[in-house]
Amino acid sequence: MVAVTLESSLSQSITKDRHQQGIVTEEIAGLIKVYKDGHVERSQIVPIVSTALDPQLGVTSGDIAIDKFTNIWARFYVPKSQQRKKLPLVVYFHGGGFCVGSAAWSCYHEFLAILAAKVGCVIMSVNYRLAPENPLPAAYDDGIKSLMWLKQQAPSPKNDWWARQCNFSRIFLAGDSAGANIAYNVVTRLGSNYYTALRPLALKGIILIQPFFGGEARTNSEKYMVQSPRSALSLSASDTYWRLALPSGANRDHPWCNPVAKGSSLKLEGLMELLVPTMVCISEIDILKDRNLELVGALSRAGNRVEHVVHKGVGHAFQILSKSQLSQERTFEMMSQVKAFISADES
Repeated sequence: MVAVTLESSLSQSITKDRHQQGIVTEEIAGLIKVYKDGHVERSQIVPIVSTALDPQLGVTSGDIAIDKFTNIWARFYVPKSQQRKKLPLVVYFHGGGFCVGSAAWSCYHEFLAILAAKVGCVIMSVNYRLAPENPLPAAYDDGIKSLMWLKQQAPSPKNDWWARQCNFSRIFLAGDSAGANIAYNVVTRLGSNYYTALRPLALKGIILIQPFFGGEARTNSEKYMVQSPRSALSLSASDTYWRLALPSGANRDHPWCNPVAKGSSLKLEGLMELLVPTMVCISEIDILKDRNLELVGALSRAGNRVEHVVHKGVGHAFQILSKSQLSQERTFEMMSQVKAFISADES
């Protein structure tokens, strides 16, 4: 979800404390405060960085505006292609519970630059609008708008430093946590006519890394998972993110949050009908583990081509927040698995 390491003293809390701005109605300490008058404060807990990268990585990065009116933009990562062939394009959505995060966060900048180099793909990291100022479906709309913008660039790619490296017939949607939720819901909102709607783009698969879903009834991993006090996602933080992101009056069984809930079958079937190859990356020590496995099972039973991996001994968002040796090993495992998934499309 959120790509930061939280100290135990920064555990999630909901307060009614008075402040200069008034009464705090929702808070995830150290990350976000929402006041009764609508004012929102976000802590700058993760550095915002420029597009600069180590030249030895062999990746070029740059920011491009998608919609100046809504301030949607994307950061591109283009590896040097030694074989002079066009590369698959991964459209990526960052995590952060729909409420925090940025394509310019240092942790995403580093992770996606390395991923582009290791996988051999161009990455378009979308900076979408955040809740609660822009509740869902704003992020989904921004995802679709990004694809429509990309569609407009495809006919004349020679004019752009990034586009001329892209194989627009090999597009993948990806994201971690809330970003994976966005990737999933963008595909379902496109519906069964996605092939025609995206042409000349060709969607070849979606990659869901620890996708952020929820529900009113608790899963076993939500109730019993023993996590480090430094975990990036607690159950109470998850609930707060959903309260801030969902439309007013909705609960966690809303189909955007719980696609396998009773009454949400149409939402799930939307993805099943597409039969888009799907990869789901799951962390063993993550409260979302059971929900992720539940989604994998539902898609598989419906005949969708879905593969999943469980990364042992690591928690939510380990690939962008943890520098431990185990996390780094699992991160490179994940990158190799993503590369294999994308490469399978060529065969």
